[in-house]
Amino acid sequence: MSVRTRFAPSPTGNVHIGNLRTAIYNWLFSRHEGGEFLLRIEDSDRARSTPEAVQTVMDALEWLGLDYDGEALYQSTQLERHMEVAEELLRRGAAYKEDKGGTGRGEAVVFRMPGKDVGFVDAVKGRIEKKAENLKDFVIVRSDGSPVFHLGNVADDITMGITHVIRGDDHVENTFKHVAMYEALGIAPPVFAHLPMIVNAQGRPYSKRDGAAYVGEFQAQGFLPEALFNSLALLGWSPGDDREVMSREELVAAFELGRVRSSPSQMDMTKLLWMNGEHLKRRGLEENVAGFRQAMERAGRLPAGTDPEYFKAVVACMGERVKLYGDLGEQAGFFFDEGYAYDEKSVQKRLMKPGAMEVLREELAALEGLEVFSAESTESALRALAERRGGGMGELVHPLRVAVSGRAVGPGLFEMLEVLGRGRVGARVRRTLERFGG
Repeated sequence: MSVRTRFAPSPTGNVHIGNLRTAIYNWLFSRHEGGEFLLRIEDSDRARSTPEAVQTVMDALEWLGLDYDGEALYQSTQLERHMEVAEELLRRGAAYKEDKGGTGRGEAVVFRMPGKDVGFVDAVKGRIEKKAENLKDFVIVRSDGSPVFHLGNVADDITMGITHVIRGDDHVENTFKHVAMYEALGIAPPVFAHLPMIVNAQGRPYSKRDGAAYVGEFQAQGFLPEALFNSLALLGWSPGDDREVMSREELVAAFELGRVRSSPSQMDMTKLLWMNGEHLKRRGLEENVAGFRQAMERAGRLPAGTDPEYFKAVVACMGERVKLYGDLGEQAGFFFDEGYAYDEKSVQKRLMKPGAMEVLREELAALEGLEVFSAESTESALRALAERRGGGMGELVHPLRVAVSGRAVGPGLFEMLEVLGRGRVGARVRRTLERFGG
């Protein structure tokens, strides 16, 4: 059997990460099995399914690299087919017409449940059954002639030849109805797999109140598509070993429905940020330089005329400290701004300490006397100074760092000094001495 999965969003605005994970699992499974991944736009709600909403879905799929096979099927084009299925159910006696509510506004088409227990084997949850007395007849065509979700969903999956329906577990109750409809039509139902819910730290459904919840928000914050893809793939599934940071190709090779967990999965923004940093490492320096530059320019934090080689050196110096492209301006802004602010706590702790200004004067003299200004030479000079003073490196490193960057934490001091260069370092230390030296 050739596998055919589908992602069937209702385009009504932003794309929630729960929906996106559903798309990722469908895509991974079909690619793992060498099958097809199809797209269906369930745009029957014409008031909400605007062209802009549809484009938002398309943009999200493109950004994540979720390529689909063939042309997208728009549910609004399938109404005739939906009514053919309804007529077939009526012909088979599996549906009947009824004036719901006695309004006289027309007859609805109601599906007749079979009067027996209905069950199916879920690829994630195992065997699930529901008693006959809990299965009520339900409307499939409204009195105004418009089909409801259940009819359109089943009819479209039949039309598209879908073999596996992978969707959120909020659809489990719907699936009992859909299985009964397949049986009434004499068609073998597809394999169903219901994915666990994504929850917050309190175990409630993850939503906007918990932080970024829509694909566009993660993109705007500077998360890499491969990092979000990787993280969402692991929300409910694992490869069965210790791997966490995985490429798209590795995820495809490892993905099996049998390894999807049935219990809810907690969204962890700290873990996602870590994951983003890991994928930044996998990108080359040149690619990261371009990403950081674009983010800095978009935020208006990169001075015009910044030397490309200097910018590249800053990115290399910051190394693994920056986890998001958009965070460079905040964490490394002092590299580009001679008017950087001094962190007050750092000033009080490092610069107001007795003897700190004298230490800075001695450091300035030692650094200005260097023939070559590099990470190695500046470190050697300060170690020699520490030995002459009979103290440790700490009393030299901390005030110098605050003097040249305004803060007590950052990249390696000596690498930072080399990137800033002799001129900037000297000017910054002198300015600090003038300001705090009394």
